[in-house]
Amino acid sequence: MGVPEMEHFWNDLLSRKKAGSLGKREQQFFSKFAKALRFLSANPRHPGLATHEIVPLTKRYQRKVFQSYLENRTPSAGRIFWVYGPDKAEITIIGLEPHPDEGKKGAYDKVRLSDLPR
Repeated sequence: MGVPEMEHFWNDLLSRKKAGSLGKREQQFFSKFAKALRFLSANPRHPGLATHEIVPLTKRYQRKVFQSYLENRTPSAGRIFWVYGPDKAEITIIGLEPHPDEGKKGAYDKVRLSDLPR
């Protein structure tokens, strides 16, 4: 997680997990997020992630932006947004957002992502 916002988010979550200070919902989120990160690091195309490129975000950032499932079949299911790089064989998480309503025009306009690595 080379982007400062996501790295800070993960480090905070991990330290609170180790300290035993996560609430029930945070604990559930941590488990889902950690599992998704394991899948991503092993195989970004893991079937459980349902990874696919998000063309509107690719156009906005002029770099292929992918979305992977954090969870499925829940209201506002979480999604991980990521890019390849900055180096070969690396992935950088640039966002963690609820699933936008793809049926609406401009749904991905509201997705807020961290700055991309150079």
